[in-house]
Amino acid sequence: MQQAETMAVAAEEWIEVGRLEDIPRQGARVVRCAQGDIAVFRTVDDEVFALRDRCPHKGGPLSQGIVHGKRVACPLHDWKIHLDSGLAVAPDEGCAARFPVRVEGHRVWLSLKEVAT
Repeated sequence: MQQAETMAVAAEEWIEVGRLEDIPRQGARVVRCAQGDIAVFRTVDDEVFALRDRCPHKGGPLSQGIVHGKRVACPLHDWKIHLDSGLAVAPDEGCAARFPVRVEGHRVWLSLKEVAT
């Protein structure tokens, strides 16, 4: 899987992102799509989450942040974002859009349909 891959599919479809092993532990890969970049994160425990690759604070690329536990730190201003909800950690406020992901075998699948908050 490439770092950034262009995808042009309907929003309700699931797309294959690649192998779980292609996403570094405590890191992310970017999926480029018509509605904007989506960061697919992998935790140290091999949990996978997907968020819009844009911090709710100043739009920093969350995919370039450091994953710790189930949070990612934005590389611009160190805002912490919960990977499971997209919400900023208090006292900060804001939310990054979430996208459904699933792992089947060792393959990671992503839905381009945003989860309602």
